[in-house]
Amino acid sequence: MLPHLAKYASVFLLSMVKFFGGPLAGVSLGIPFFQTLALTVAGMMTTVIVVSGVGRMWALHQRQRREDKGKPLFTKRSRRIVGIFRRFGMPGIAFLTPVLFSPIGGTVIATQLHVPRLRIVLHMLWSALFWGSVMTLFVVKFSDLPFFHH
Repeated sequence: MLPHLAKYASVFLLSMVKFFGGPLAGVSLGIPFFQTLALTVAGMMTTVIVVSGVGRMWALHQRQRREDKGKPLFTKRSRRIVGIFRRFGMPGIAFLTPVLFSPIGGTVIATQLHVPRLRIVLHMLWSALFWGSVMTLFVVKFSDLPFFHH
């Protein structure tokens, strides 16, 4: 029982921080597809809910720190992210979160762009389901490669 719990916890915890780690760990630990998918989505969504809850306060704190240090409010990277947001909205940020930003990064970006929390959660949910399915299928398909075997 405990070894199974440790396997599930590792997939969940990896997905909270680095989304692709969930499917990779789940398949390499022999966890079935739908359980891996569920743990991966649950991990990302836990991060989204927690970070979006405290994100506004944190974003204001970060902004104040930047101003206190005399740093510019916008960087080259932040301008690029705002451009993505202006062109594709919250769906664009959500779509890119698992593959580019990480669950923490994507949620911080959305909160700093003042997207309502419910919209963040709903868009991140479809993105997690989509990318979780794609990545888990991809890892399952290529799981016969040597680096998956102990």
